[in-house]
Amino acid sequence: MNENLLDVLMYLFENYFEDEVVLGPDQETVKHELSQAGFPEAVINRAFLWLEGLAAPEQHAFSDTMAGTPSVRLFALQEQDRLSRECRGFLLFLEQAGVLDPMNRELVIDRLMALGDEDIDLDQVKWVVQMVLFNQPGKEAAFSLMEDLVFDHGESRLH
Repeated sequence: MNENLLDVLMYLFENYFEDEVVLGPDQETVKHELSQAGFPEAVINRAFLWLEGLAAPEQHAFSDTMAGTPSVRLFALQEQDRLSRECRGFLLFLEQAGVLDPMNRELVIDRLMALGDEDIDLDQVKWVVQMVLFNQPGKEAAFSLMEDLVFDHGESRLH
């Protein structure tokens, strides 16, 4: 089910995000098009709930004071169970490289955990980071770097 949810999210991201119609008044039309594309209704509904969580980060326990504050992120046992050492290391790398700030890091982790109960792989982390950055004003350069990492399969280098 986890892959199906991410498949719907990636489809939406690739086809609708620039139009900003996904969570707007045309939501029912988009849901119908997803259904016509073969996605199950339950997964479509989960994807829209996931996107609502992405669109409303103020609902999470994040603070604007987190931005720019040096911090060490300790992962909860549930996060460690679902995010491999490689995934956690990649998130740390992105934060140290300035691609993610602490607030966006937390939003990424929240959205990763909201994908479902299965383990999360590095490609899924890259897609979720890209979706979070796309949704954040002023993160165009970071989004562009992540886009290179996602579509070039990690061949790009952050310097």
